[in-house]
Amino acid sequence: MSHDTSARRRSNASYRWIRQLHLWIGAWGALAAILYGITGLVMNHRFGDGAWPQGDSSETARVDLPIPAEARATPEQLSLWLRDHRQLDAQVIRKGGPGGGGAKPAPKWTLSGGSAGNSWTMDYVPGDASATLKHSRHSPLAAFNRLHKAVGGGLFWILLADSFAIGMLLLGLSGIWMWARGRSLRAMAFSVMGLSTLAFVAVLALALG
Repeated sequence: MSHDTSARRRSNASYRWIRQLHLWIGAWGALAAILYGITGLVMNHRFGDGAWPQGDSSETARVDLPIPAEARATPEQLSLWLRDHRQLDAQVIRKGGPGGGGAKPAPKWTLSGGSAGNSWTMDYVPGDASATLKHSRHSPLAAFNRLHKAVGGGLFWILLADSFAIGMLLLGLSGIWMWARGRSLRAMAFSVMGLSTLAFVAVLALALG
């Protein structure tokens, strides 16, 4: 067997494996690609006069909670108190600026959690004896948009979404590899791949400029 024949067989075997990997990853992330594609398109048109509907969110309950002294020191202590006494697990904690005095607004802690379809938010001004807890319900489209932004999905959704993100990277790399196979640099430059690369770089430069 000649060296050229052996090299050709190895190349063909590599191509078959890469192509099979491309197909497997595509099958794994097909539904996610549809979901992320639809929600990405929707959110991309959320501004302006012709903005697309983004789904509806409605407040379902509002409660003033008394906050004990031991839970007022830090947002983390407040989060632990909510988890232990109200069974509310804060997934996001935002701390306001220093504030307090003059024209500056008072500092505020915002804790939020829940699922993509049903969420809660609590606003607390440090030192106050109570805080406002709001519960909200989100329509399916609004919930899907929240999942797109990794809001309210929980640990398992984050892990699944990470697998889809890695899959997209592998799809792109394997797709480029298969497209480049057997083509010269000139052929690549004057191809759909070359055109898409030029358009991507040009639009990205305008967006970053």
